[in-house]
Amino acid sequence: MNETIDFTPLTVADREPIARLLHGALVQWYESRLGQGARFGDSPEPFTLFPDVYEALDPGECVTARTADGKIVGVCFSHERETHIAVGIVATSPEVGGRGIAKKMLLLVHEKAKRLGKPLRLVSSLMSLDSFSLYTRLGFVPGAIFQDMLISVPEVGMTAAAPTGTDRIRYAVMADAPRLADFEFSQQGIRREKDFGFFVRNDVGAWRVVVSETGGGSVNGFLAMSTHPSCTMIGPGVAADEATAIALLWKALDGLRGKTLVFLAPCTAALLVRTAYAWGARNVELHVAQATAPNANAKGIVFPTFMPETA
Repeated sequence: MNETIDFTPLTVADREPIARLLHGALVQWYESRLGQGARFGDSPEPFTLFPDVYEALDPGECVTARTADGKIVGVCFSHERETHIAVGIVATSPEVGGRGIAKKMLLLVHEKAKRLGKPLRLVSSLMSLDSFSLYTRLGFVPGAIFQDMLISVPEVGMTAAAPTGTDRIRYAVMADAPRLADFEFSQQGIRREKDFGFFVRNDVGAWRVVVSETGGGSVNGFLAMSTHPSCTMIGPGVAADEATAIALLWKALDGLRGKTLVFLAPCTAALLVRTAYAWGARNVELHVAQATAPNANAKGIVFPTFMPETA
């Protein structure tokens, strides 16, 4: 395939073609490398949630790659935030492999970040050395490594006893959005208040956010989750310490009864990881956080996610 490729924003008519592209690219890659293509199901329909969510948050920020006849052969999701630009899923059709289309889409986002004077951040799979190499060639610096952990919650809820601190956890309301943004900034040096408002309003998708507070009423952790049938996943979230992270995770899981889902836990959070193992979680993949300007002062426990992306 040698025809010209155009790079354009997403349109309303692209919803289903984007879903087919995402589904096909993920099935092909995971099946050819890991024999795990079946984990993404037979239908692309669930992947319509990605363009739905991103366009609801920031219309026009997604980059698509198109052939002369309008066929979408690549997509790069990104999201501008107060402190940075985060990059989500980057996917191309197998038929255009080797043509540098993913790099060209990323360069467009990179150029925008430079114009705005903001760093780029993302979480990428460590199972794909091609992606890892692409990002590091573009100046991303690897940071924290995360274990993708799969867990099935019993129909009756969590059978493990509630950890200390669950009594200080409640569901978020709109007034919490700036408080959560301020807390994340204090821990991680990033801010994205719009995301938290989006989660609490629950306009597109199906979201919940749980908040942990100290005895004095200050936020010491939060955990969002997508409960949509197309993408049931825990994250994003940040906690001041492992005890709070464990309490938040237990509370989130107990509210997802009968569900099988994935969450990402930092490999260095040994107590959190061991506790997750004790609850029945198992590893299915590894991811790494990368940024063009890493924050050396980041602290706390982070739960990343893929939609909308966080790093």
